[in-house]
Amino acid sequence: MRRVFLAGVLLLLPLAVTAFVVGWSVSFIYGFVGPGTVVGRFLTSLGLGFSSSSLAAYLIGILMVVALIYLLGLIAIVLQERLQDALDRVMRRIPLIGTVYDLSRRFVSMVDRKDADGLKSMSPVWCFFGGGRDGAAVLALLTSHEPVMVGEARYLGVLVPTAPVPIGGGLIYVPEDWVSDAEIGMDQLMSIYVSMGVTPPKAITAQASRAPSAASAP
Repeated sequence: MRRVFLAGVLLLLPLAVTAFVVGWSVSFIYGFVGPGTVVGRFLTSLGLGFSSSSLAAYLIGILMVVALIYLLGLIAIVLQERLQDALDRVMRRIPLIGTVYDLSRRFVSMVDRKDADGLKSMSPVWCFFGGGRDGAAVLALLTSHEPVMVGEARYLGVLVPTAPVPIGGGLIYVPEDWVSDAEIGMDQLMSIYVSMGVTPPKAITAQASRAPSAASAP
């Protein structure tokens, strides 16, 4: 009986978790833009000119905002490069915030596969701490192929993402011969960190087991 009951629990658990996440998301959004919130009252005020009913005015206000966002999307498609360049110039002039914006912009461009320079400058690599396969192997991002000279040694900067949100991380400079190309895409690297390494692709697991001890320094 215990085994049958456990099988039923395992069958329903994914459905229960999905329902919980969807319900929580809906309640969170409703608590932010519901009729009783500041945003909801603003949406209702937009629609009061078309209907005396508060519910109908609220729905009309939502439709007006959605239409406005859609119109801005059409304008952005036509003037995408100009708007993006203007936004980049404004954001990058703000101290500290400009640095965070530039990093997030490059990361999004890499994931979206639209920034060829970003894909060339930042790429997934294996970093073998200690220089050989006996040391710890970390899947990281190579920030730049240009080495940094520390004394007479050549070092490369690698960014070790955090799991399960691989946007932040730690920047570490390691000897150049500790770094080896991972030969995977950004989508695979993100899937590994988002899943916290629980279900990595089999190809990645096999590659890690036979990765070379170190990359030869040029």
